[in-house]
Amino acid sequence: MITYKEAGVNIEEGYKAVSMIKNHAKNTMNSFVLNNIGSFAAMVEIPSGYKNPVLVSGTDGVGTKLQVAFSMNKYDSFGIDCVAMCVNDILCHGAKPLFFLDYIACGKLESSVVADIVKGVSEGCLMADCALVGGETAEMPGFYKNGEYDIAGFAVGVVDKKDIINGKDIKEGDAIIGITSSGPHSNGYSLIRKLVEDLQIEIEGEKLGDILLKPTRIYVKPILNLLNKFKIKGMAHITGGGFFENIPRMMPKGYSAKIDKNSYEVPYIFKYLMEKGVDENHAYNTFNMGIGFVLCVDNDLKEQVIEELRLMGEEAYVIGSVISGGEGLCLE
Repeated sequence: MITYKEAGVNIEEGYKAVSMIKNHAKNTMNSFVLNNIGSFAAMVEIPSGYKNPVLVSGTDGVGTKLQVAFSMNKYDSFGIDCVAMCVNDILCHGAKPLFFLDYIACGKLESSVVADIVKGVSEGCLMADCALVGGETAEMPGFYKNGEYDIAGFAVGVVDKKDIINGKDIKEGDAIIGITSSGPHSNGYSLIRKLVEDLQIEIEGEKLGDILLKPTRIYVKPILNLLNKFKIKGMAHITGGGFFENIPRMMPKGYSAKIDKNSYEVPYIFKYLMEKGVDENHAYNTFNMGIGFVLCVDNDLKEQVIEELRLMGEEAYVIGSVISGGEGLCLE
């Protein structure tokens, strides 16, 4: 007789992992969650106050940033990245995140490592004010290398139908505001890993590996606060594809974004990567270049919005404006 454990799957270690991560999930629970971790499915009610609630969903992963984490033997922060990539996306349409689920896969499950990963996920959920209602941990020997893990997430939020942000009111002359990132966030790491080999070298007093592992910023709380005070016409999460792909996604047909690359100080990590051989256009088409989230507002509101963001501890700049014609981005 051959057992599941002899085939490479340790059920007991899986049970141990579940036991260790339950408290992390419990810390994120709110009054909208109707059952506990351990059921076959999670039940979450839509909060009151919405006249015509629309559910907004998003899913994403962390990508090859994970390889940097493995090299640095650090597993407790990329869970934040996974949450951020999902909740920042649904936020672009004005949705408040309600709940999050994760999927973690590995070759050989180590309960302490899974607990570290989920600790990061729960921290991200707390930052986004949403509940971690469940997930899946898959041990697949022979499919993943031992010591390596993959993670993906799924977020659901809610917005009143009348409050959906879809860029339809954007017009020529509107201001484009950029909110700073913490670094490369979770995009461009396949290129980054081609450019750099030594993660232990120091750049401006920090190890390169630590700079590259800074978690993706979660913009939920400041943006939801802004939405209560100002009319935000469009929003973009600067992820894969950088400025060129993501900023135009918030624009209606017939309008483009004109971006002034000298409107803010590009963080040194991006200059360092460009020095390694990435040309400027490719950099702006791959990385966030220090801007993680973008807003479009009426030009008359730009200073008020920036001041409100700064009062909340955010660094923000007017980085461009909307122009008529085309459907892309002009970098000046």
